[in-house]
Amino acid sequence: MRVRWREADGTWELTFRLDPEEELTGTVTDGQRVELATNSCHVRPAVPAGEVHPDLLALLAWTVVAPWTRRRVVFDRPVSERLARALHDGWGVEAGPVGDDVAPRERGRELAISYSGGADSAAVAVIFPDAPLVTFQRVSHPRRPNRWTHYRSDTIVRLAQATGRDLTVAQSDLEFVLSHPRPGYPEHHAVLAGAILLADRMNLGGVALGYEIGSRWLGGGRYVHRYTPDNPMWSQHGKWGRLFAAAGLPMVLPVAGISEAMTMKIALNSKLRDQVRWCLRGDADSACGRCGKCLYKELIQAAIEGRPLRTEITADRPVAAKWQRRPPYGGQEMIEYGCARVPGIENTPFAKANEYLRPTIESTRWLERVYPPALDEVPEPWRDHVRRYMTANFELMDADDRRRVETWGLAHAAGDAEA
Repeated sequence: MRVRWREADGTWELTFRLDPEEELTGTVTDGQRVELATNSCHVRPAVPAGEVHPDLLALLAWTVVAPWTRRRVVFDRPVSERLARALHDGWGVEAGPVGDDVAPRERGRELAISYSGGADSAAVAVIFPDAPLVTFQRVSHPRRPNRWTHYRSDTIVRLAQATGRDLTVAQSDLEFVLSHPRPGYPEHHAVLAGAILLADRMNLGGVALGYEIGSRWLGGGRYVHRYTPDNPMWSQHGKWGRLFAAAGLPMVLPVAGISEAMTMKIALNSKLRDQVRWCLRGDADSACGRCGKCLYKELIQAAIEGRPLRTEITADRPVAAKWQRRPPYGGQEMIEYGCARVPGIENTPFAKANEYLRPTIESTRWLERVYPPALDEVPEPWRDHVRRYMTANFELMDADDRRRVETWGLAHAAGDAEA
C-alpha cells in the first residue's frame, strides 16, 4: 500500500495505491468484509490544520487503508520509528519510510471529544463540560454517487451547533471509499479524522469517545459476543490503542465502565437533552422512529423512564427481525435490561427476545453500576476526573457484578459448542 497526502486551500486529499498482492476486498478490525470503491478521499476541517506531524497523517491514512493493506505501507513522508513499530507490532506490516530525524509526536495538554450527538458522546460531553467538540460530517464524493441521501449528516451538525459548545466540524467523503456493504468508515477510528488532523493545532493529548461497557468490554454491536479485555479496537492495550498512543493522541473512553442505559440517563438529565439524537435518518425536529436504531434506543429510554414502549414498529417489520431469533444479540445486555423493566414487553417487538432471555430487574442490576477496570484504563491526566464523576453518580460493581462482566458470552459459547 502506498499513500500520499496533498493539501490545498484547507482540504486534505488522501490518495492510495494497492500493491500487487492486495485485493479490493478487505477486512475491518471487527471482522466486517468491505469492498474498495475508489482510491481517494478528502478531509476538510472547518479551521486550517496548519503544520501536521507526519505521524498524525500516517495515523489518519491508516484508519482508511488498513483493511486492504497486507505486508507493507509506504507513506509519502518519513514517520517516527515509534509509529512504525506500533504498526508492525499491531498489524505485522512494514511501515516507512522511517526518518532518523523524525521525533515522535509529543502529547499535548488538551482533551477533545469526538461528538456524534448520540447519548453516549453526549454523556462524555457532560462529564467534560469545557472540552471542545469535534464532529465528523459526511459529504459527497466527487467520483462516487450518494445513494444514501436519507443519512442526514446535516442534522447532526445543526444539533451539535445548538449545544452552544466549542465545536469544530470536519467534513469528509472518506466513507465513500467503501462500496460494500454501504458507505461507512473503513475502520471505525476514521470518525476521528478531524481530531487527528487538528491535534497539533488544538494541542491535543487525547481524544475522548463515547464507547460504553458493551462496545468496550462485552464485544458489542457486530463484534464477538464475549468479554473482551484486550479488545483490539478500543482497549488501551489493543493494537489501535497502542497506535494512537504512539502518535501522541491516546483514545480516552470516559464511559467505558457503564452501560448505554446509564449514558442515556446522564445525557437526558443534562442541558444537552434537546440536542441528543441517535437516529441518522430524522430531521432537525425529530428522529425517524422507523429504523432499527430508533427501536433499540426506545427500549432503553422506556426502561430508564419506567414506561411502556412508544413505537409503531411491529414484530413483523424487517428492522425488528433480529429480535425474533434466538440470542445472542448485538447489545444483548441492553435488551435484557429493557425487557426486564418495560411494562407490557410481551406486546412489543421484543416479546420473543424476552421469552428467550428471561431477564429480571435483579439479574440486570449490574448494568446500573460501574466496572472498575474501565476507570483504571482512562489515561492520565483525565483518570481522576472520570473516577470522581463516576463514583459520585454510580455505585461500583461488586465481585458478583464483575463476574457477570468477565464471564459474558461463555454460556452462549457453550451452547454453540453443544449444538
